[in-house]
Amino acid sequence: MVLSHNDSVKLFRNSAPYINAHRGKTFVLMFGGEAVEDANFANIIQDIALLNSLGVRLILVHGARPQIDQRAIWRKVEPRFSEDVRITDKQTLECVKDAAGSVRSQIEALLTMGLANSPMHGAQIRVCSGNLVVAMPIGVRNGVDFEHTGLVRRVDVTGINDHLDDGSIVLLPPMGYSPTGEVFNLSHEDVATNVVKALKADKLIIFTEKDGLVDETGRLLRNIQLNSLYPMLEQEHLQREKHSIQTIIDSLESGVSRCHCVSYGQDGALLQELFTRDGAGSLISQSYYEQIRSATIEDVGGILNLINPLEEKGILVKRSREILEREIEQFTIIERDGMTIACAALYPYLEEQCGELACVATHTDYRGGNRGERLLSAICEQAKLQGLTSIFCLTTVTSHWFQEQGFVRATLDDLPAKKKQLYNFQRNSKVFMLTL
Repeated sequence: MVLSHNDSVKLFRNSAPYINAHRGKTFVLMFGGEAVEDANFANIIQDIALLNSLGVRLILVHGARPQIDQRAIWRKVEPRFSEDVRITDKQTLECVKDAAGSVRSQIEALLTMGLANSPMHGAQIRVCSGNLVVAMPIGVRNGVDFEHTGLVRRVDVTGINDHLDDGSIVLLPPMGYSPTGEVFNLSHEDVATNVVKALKADKLIIFTEKDGLVDETGRLLRNIQLNSLYPMLEQEHLQREKHSIQTIIDSLESGVSRCHCVSYGQDGALLQELFTRDGAGSLISQSYYEQIRSATIEDVGGILNLINPLEEKGILVKRSREILEREIEQFTIIERDGMTIACAALYPYLEEQCGELACVATHTDYRGGNRGERLLSAICEQAKLQGLTSIFCLTTVTSHWFQEQGFVRATLDDLPAKKKQLYNFQRNSKVFMLTL
């Protein structure tokens, strides 16, 4: 798709809040050896370079499993596994060092590329690695000696931060070193998890084969809560992503507020995920990404932007800023990444123990996601807390939706006396009532 000049300007302007939000933050990017071999990997490197130029502190944690397997075949080394963990003997360790070194060199070369007329031109990126991860042996489990397969013992936080403070990208391979001078084969998931925890990173971004985490039908799950991840560990269709899911769980439990899963095969997925409101993959957070909450005076502008188009079409009754400011406590909104995308108001008539559901509006880009239903549910709970036994609404164009939510047709005589006096016969709105 070719963007017009106006579309390009709009896209750039809309990305500004995200550029400001991400500057100075620490992101851990995790990808396996499969991503390195994908044809799109060079584009990912270009996007990583862009993040670096925008002031994001980047730690890249890479794997090398397919590269290790390939070298084992070349050297005729029989791979051995126990509990889905590779047993690393001396011959396999040589394969690991060779593969990890090769992948590291490939990544460093791509990050150093600065050809004219390319996105990397003039980037001058510094890449730093080294003995930044201290490891220890897994040891013997259930009678199996894992030899040179290890676990992360400690992360050199000071060393990594020194590199990040200098504007360098830190590159961490799936290897660690012990105080006794030994080299250990580590899982890149273990490295990423410990780095996220030790540095208190702001985000973990994982590159996966699919667009993100998907359900049984293959549908992309765009927004996921932490509590929803635990059962995913047992779902058969996600077994290939099991280690990534566990890494996300551990990271969120350690205090990271958001993790992302994006495709390593989709060009621009990383930038779309970080700099657009809807993203490209799966966003996994400790709490729901779209927050339902009571409106405050700071939300007046957002609500006006939402309802003004509907007022101009005559769908909603016009409300001035002054009226909205006076009535702001009646409003409930859905906020998505700082933007008001839906709203509704509840006006109680305490004597009649009923309330009016009014000003129900959803942004055109976010209709069809059950947001109206979620707002209605929140309004009903508020009404019950106020001792109301029913709510009513007046509508000119959305009667079918209200009927689908359980509202039934009512008459003017069913309205509270004060509301009946204010009824606008020119609008000829239909009345619907819901018993709580």
